Amino acid sequence: MPNKKPEAGSISWRDLTVKDAPRVRDFYKKVVGWKSSAASMGAYDDYCMIAPKSGETVAGICHARGPNKGLPAQWLIYIHVANMKKSLAAVKKLGGKILHGPRDPGCGSMTVIRDPAGAVCMLYQAQ
Repeated sequence: MPNKKPEAGSISWRDLTVKDAPRVRDFYKKVVGWKSSAASMGAYDDYCMIAPKSGETVAGICHARGPNKGLPAQWLIYIHVANMKKSLAAVKKLGGKILHGPRDPGCGSMTVIRDPAGAVCMLYQAQ
C-alpha cells in the first residue's frame, strides 16, 4: 500500500489475489519485466511488484488465504473514499453489493464491492 494518504476519489493501489501467488508473480516478472519483493504476512509472503526502471512499487500479488480468502482472482483497484460508512450506504442504496469486508488490516478500512454493472473494486479509507 502507498505510504501517503491518497486523495478521495483517486485510485490508490492495485493488486491481484490468486491461489498460486509465486507462479503468477513469476508470470508478470517475465511478461512485463516487474521485479518483486516479499511482503511478510506472518506464515507466508505476498509480493510487491516493482517497476524495473523507477523502482516504484506498482502493484501487489497476494495469496488467496488469510484476510484475502474469498477475494476474486482479478486485478482489483483500490478507490480511496473519505468516509467508508457513507460510501457503503450509497453502494447499497444505488444497487451495488458488498462482497468482502469491511476489514481493517492496520492501514485503514477496506471493502470489496460490486457495482450495479457487475464490476468489482476495493473501497479504501486510509487511517
